[in-house]
Amino acid sequence: MAEQTKYVLDEADLPTQWYNVIPDLPEPPPPPLHPGTREPVGPEDLAPLFPQALIAQEVTTDRYVDIPAEVQEVYRLWRPSPLFRARRLEKALGTPARIYYKYEGVSPVGSHKPNTAVPQAFYNAAEGVRRLTTETGAGQWGSALAFACAQYGLECEVWQVRASYDQKPYRKLMMETFGATVHPSPSELTESGRAILKQHPDSTGSLGIAISEAVEQAAQDPDTRYALGSVLNHVLLHQTVIGEEALKQFELAGDTPDVLVGCTGGGSNFGGLAFPFLREKLAGRMDPVIRAVEPAACPSLTRGKYAYDFGDTAGLTPLLKMHTLGHEFIPDPIHAGGLRYHGMSPLISHIHELGLIEALAIGQRECFAAGVQFARSEGIIPAPEPTHALAACIREALRCKESGEEKVILTALCGHAHLDLPAYGAYLAGNVADDELSEATLAESLATLS
Repeated sequence: MAEQTKYVLDEADLPTQWYNVIPDLPEPPPPPLHPGTREPVGPEDLAPLFPQALIAQEVTTDRYVDIPAEVQEVYRLWRPSPLFRARRLEKALGTPARIYYKYEGVSPVGSHKPNTAVPQAFYNAAEGVRRLTTETGAGQWGSALAFACAQYGLECEVWQVRASYDQKPYRKLMMETFGATVHPSPSELTESGRAILKQHPDSTGSLGIAISEAVEQAAQDPDTRYALGSVLNHVLLHQTVIGEEALKQFELAGDTPDVLVGCTGGGSNFGGLAFPFLREKLAGRMDPVIRAVEPAACPSLTRGKYAYDFGDTAGLTPLLKMHTLGHEFIPDPIHAGGLRYHGMSPLISHIHELGLIEALAIGQRECFAAGVQFARSEGIIPAPEPTHALAACIREALRCKESGEEKVILTALCGHAHLDLPAYGAYLAGNVADDELSEATLAESLATLS
């Protein structure tokens, strides 16, 4: 029998529950705070932005949350997603390590983002919401929410970070094809955007600024709510379908990961893969090293401060306890637009503080080199974001080559780069620089924290 390359579950194996890691942690994460009172926020504080069902999921202490049948029905368009054994990459590296990747690029928009966009659109539609606003960086999240809104008859308005809006025009077209309205951020349409443009007319934008614009619009209209593609607990909860499926697929493979690696911007892709495996680790059933990888140009976990900070630039959101570079931080316009966020998920930040995960930052040239090597061996051109995880996987595999260890490495290939090919064009032409955050810029940004 030929060596198996992919492990595929049947639709009957689709997870019927999302997993909430909080009850299994040694201590719960600190709560969000109201910026005025510095008291924990209540449901009434979040009601202008989110439907009650998502607010309940944000604060739930239940270990599992049922996935509605209507959401499972849409999930079946692409879930369960395949787990691949990267045999050709292993051969190219000459490593004894066994490398697996959970591939989320099979979704309608080519990334993991619909895993949360679909339930968010469903819960909003069920509560009579007419329109959703959101931000997007590279456009993966905006595309996912536009697709999800189309499933439930909602309007969708997206503020896309200007750097990515200019770099990735086909993402805008994808969002518009699904029915969304797309604006470059910062824009003249909101007070938040106008304030930034007045101070920085040529601003390349940031996810923090785009969040401010989307939140501002949602808060002004009782028929509109805001949808977030990462960072918050309910978003990471929805993404755990990735890890739950991967656990079943490792049973098929007869293997267990020694190292789990994921890219981190706001944390949804990483948490979605890692949390079910962390549950197994805390229960003593396996013991993988869990490693988060971020860009050297936007290193919130590795160089940020663990502090209460706003999730957006204008200070319209609750204060979140997270690893942050400061809410006024504007990242360099690197090609991994989905990782250009000043903060890290409070839940992942907390888990990092507990010492349950590792973190490292890698420059984008090494990441693109890893993406090219992966494409030439495995046949999938990875989005710029997961090339960070692939670079860390290759580092680990080469260490195994030196030591002779047969480690099992797992990563989440959270999306393909079919609409990000200009980024590869820039790399192949030698026009990609390693923009590492300077100490002076970091100190200036962190000084804005109270």
